[in-house]
Amino acid sequence: MTAMTLNLPALSNHATSLESYIHTVNSYPILTQEEETELALRLRYKQDVEAASRLVLSHLRVVVSIARKYAGYGLPQADLIQEGNIGLMKAVKRFDPERGVRLVSFAMHWIKAEIHEYILRNWRMVKIATTKGQRKLFFNLRSLKADNSHALTGQEAETMANTLGVRKEEVLEMEARFSGQDVSLDPVLDDGEEIHAPLAWLADPDAEPGRMIEKAGYESMSGNGLAQALAQLDPRSRRIIESRWLNDEQTATLHELAAEFGISAERVRQIENKALQKMRQALSVSYPDMVPA
Repeated sequence: MTAMTLNLPALSNHATSLESYIHTVNSYPILTQEEETELALRLRYKQDVEAASRLVLSHLRVVVSIARKYAGYGLPQADLIQEGNIGLMKAVKRFDPERGVRLVSFAMHWIKAEIHEYILRNWRMVKIATTKGQRKLFFNLRSLKADNSHALTGQEAETMANTLGVRKEEVLEMEARFSGQDVSLDPVLDDGEEIHAPLAWLADPDAEPGRMIEKAGYESMSGNGLAQALAQLDPRSRRIIESRWLNDEQTATLHELAAEFGISAERVRQIENKALQKMRQALSVSYPDMVPA
């Protein structure tokens, strides 16, 4: 699935062309949940390219909205949008409408992941942000800093560190990198020996950013919190959740579970949604910063 096969509207960095593109994508109608589900099922089971095209086109405005939030990194807006579009197409390809989640919610992670990777590849300074904590700081330092005209005070750095879950020293170090000079990406020689430069610290280009985000999120909530949330469910609800969400090898369909319990597929969906809501409420107590309201 590529921009060519889906025939997306033209996009360039020229201001007029960019405005025209945004006007075009905003003209595509927003799909209802029923339309979205029908198209997604056609794509999933019939490989319907036309259905994929309609799903992508109706969500291009979402990519534009997300890309605008990264305008402060000095990179062309059109390039940010283009990378976000790649993430959107990956999301559409992997979207399962039978999980009861809207495509826009599912796609946001993939769109942001592609934009993040593009920034990390192209903005020289960030290539020395090598840890998860440093990357989190990089993408949040500017928005959390009340006044970018002066250096952080000790109290401001402490507050920001608590907000992001990192050390105060890491906050101060990243701020120094923002105000410092560019660092060479190429290895340099020191007394005739090659030393490691930031270029050697870049992430493996074969690593799938979306999968990395999903894995990190899953690992952070797959311990005691998830076990306790599952323990609050009745046996049938727990079986449905485990079969639909926690079985990586083979996810059960609504119809398979309906046959197993002798109920309708719609009733399985209702039980699943109610169980997920109950688990979300339980997890929000232990993970208030990770579980959306």
